[in-house]
Amino acid sequence: MANPGRCGNRRKRAPAGGDPCGFYCGRGGQRVQVKVSAVEVNTPEEMFVENGTDAKLPCTFTSVEVISSAASVSWSFQPEGAATRISFFYYSNGKSYPGKDIPFKDRITWAGDLNKKDASITISNMQFRDNGTYICDVKNPPDIVVKPGEIRVRVVEKDLHAGFPCVVGHLHKRITMILEETLNSQSFSSSEECCNNCLQVLRKTVKAGFQAVDAMLSCIPAFT
Repeated sequence: MANPGRCGNRRKRAPAGGDPCGFYCGRGGQRVQVKVSAVEVNTPEEMFVENGTDAKLPCTFTSVEVISSAASVSWSFQPEGAATRISFFYYSNGKSYPGKDIPFKDRITWAGDLNKKDASITISNMQFRDNGTYICDVKNPPDIVVKPGEIRVRVVEKDLHAGFPCVVGHLHKRITMILEETLNSQSFSSSEECCNNCLQVLRKTVKAGFQAVDAMLSCIPAFT
């Protein structure tokens, strides 16, 4: 005798306009909708990490269900320019299962807490080959993931980060100087004239932005 709580082979697609998070079962000529709630995964879109440092990849989630021992987290990696993903970490029931034959061997540490709805991990000694997209997938039955979280990670030189303050400082001084020269040297007889002068200031500001590139090259040791 068939289990009345299961659809078995009578499962059908939801009709047009139906709930995309459910399905329908033919039962005695009737259609019954079974609702399935979803886990929502949240990650930053992009991260910049200095090479040789440890990077915590943040991943949090929401679920209407109580976190149980059946909850699990899986992380995968899609290298820059690659079409396929590599599964490299799995966590469930308080235990971590890092992959063995992967680029991240012995570099992955669980940094989350499922009870706090945190599925983050830490990767030590980030390298340029680690550039790519990291995918965080969380399951908390009966909740399922609608869309995993994805983080695009950029590994950069340490010296590049060190040069940013110099670039920003140079650009700030240059823009300030342009504004002061323009606004102090002229008086505006109408709002239209003021707007025209504002446009000129913006054009000069854009030019200053390009000039900041030269400043950046002189500030970063790798380019000198």
